Amino acid sequence: MDTKLITYAIPCYNSAEYMDACIESILACNRPDDIEIIVVDDGSAKDNTLEKARIWESTNPGVVRAIHQENGGHGAAVMTGLEHARGTYFKVVDSDDWLDNEANVAMLDKLASFDEPLDLMLVNYVYEHTADNTSEVMSYRRMLPEGQLFTWDDCGHFGLTKYILMHSVVYRTQMLRDCGLTLPRHTFYVDNIFVYVPLPQCERIYYMDIDLYRYFIGREDQSVNESVMIGRIDQQLRVTRIMIDSFLLERDVKSPRLRSYMRNYLTMMMVICTVFSMMSDREDKEQLRADIWKYLRDHDYQTYLKIRRSVMGVGTHLPGKAGDKVLLSAYHIAQKVFKFN
Repeated sequence: MDTKLITYAIPCYNSAEYMDACIESILACNRPDDIEIIVVDDGSAKDNTLEKARIWESTNPGVVRAIHQENGGHGAAVMTGLEHARGTYFKVVDSDDWLDNEANVAMLDKLASFDEPLDLMLVNYVYEHTADNTSEVMSYRRMLPEGQLFTWDDCGHFGLTKYILMHSVVYRTQMLRDCGLTLPRHTFYVDNIFVYVPLPQCERIYYMDIDLYRYFIGREDQSVNESVMIGRIDQQLRVTRIMIDSFLLERDVKSPRLRSYMRNYLTMMMVICTVFSMMSDREDKEQLRADIWKYLRDHDYQTYLKIRRSVMGVGTHLPGKAGDKVLLSAYHIAQKVFKFN
């Protein structure tokens, strides 16, 4: 089969209700020679996701492919998409999200203009909040050089609310394969691994100040819903341990700017694990909280010290029940301000 410019992988699990809008938003670019869409049905059993995927394949030959697999979770579906991708570039689009067509066309034009492929294209994403029908653009204007090739050492400072998420990345497909990316099966929150592990391999980077990815947020059964995250604390901890295991940051990440960013990202993951362990009704919640910090300390002591001594690290270790109340209050204030779940 011919190589495409980009592969959009859409993991689907009982997604019949909203997958059509996602696929339509990508096909709207009308670039059949440049794009392919791999719809990965991850063992859907409650609706006709697979049937719909096959209809899309039959009506868009050479552009849409439907792949069925036994249920393995979001990470397994992403890895299946990567395995079968024919695109020079690879982007994951969740089945309940969508892409802005004007921004997508602009991105495709830019990607096609490079004689040598990028390792990473970064774009903005938009939170689409269902609770109050508001939108919030998450951009990188003050952190990343715009309209030019750059490396991590050219980046500015990422604030505490600014992270590179799955919604904002387009990776070079072969780079993803070569870096040894592996996502665990039957585990939520693997998008954190997806946007963390490949970063040190990205040397040719480009940022477009376009609002491409529309991230639907607010459905009660979403993985980022607070109650869902508390119930899945074991999976959050598993993902964080994999991220800890991936690098000794001070030794393995050569760029100081990238090392600082990755440390901040890992700090955020440690805070999430701490907060949701505290909010759990499990009898062993204090042990969960202590164990994840011990895991970081035992694996990467230098990084542990820097995270533990940071403002957020200190905030997760305030003494006694009063300290816990302060931490939870800070979390709920941030939740209201930034509306991240």
